[in-house]
Amino acid sequence: MHLPGWTGCGRLGRVMEMSEERFEQLCVAALEQVPEELTALLDNVVMFIEDDAPPEEPHLLGLYHGIPLTERDSHYGGHLPDRITIFRNPTLAICDSEEQVVDEVHITVVHEIAHYFGLDDDRLHELGYA
Repeated sequence: MHLPGWTGCGRLGRVMEMSEERFEQLCVAALEQVPEELTALLDNVVMFIEDDAPPEEPHLLGLYHGIPLTERDSHYGGHLPDRITIFRNPTLAICDSEEQVVDEVHITVVHEIAHYFGLDDDRLHELGYA
């Protein structure tokens, strides 16, 4: 069924408004909620926030790009940092409140960190992070 103004995000074309600064604060807060035992293991990885997802995947909320720990061996070295990117506009497009943004950002940050540790989407789905 086609609804006028339907964008596939469930909000009839409206996008929640939130400043870049506030969204960044929520991303930092989500990272701070990850247990220290895990964040202490993060090595050679950086987190970025971008407005839009890649054109080929416009509804993507986050992306991990790098070499997961499970694939690193004794020859790993000299690599550019792995990247975790959180996409602001797609996240805001699926949320109706700041509380929902907080939840989605937290889930996305944990999801992408899990990819760094080598967990795939199937396992993350089993754990409720997909």
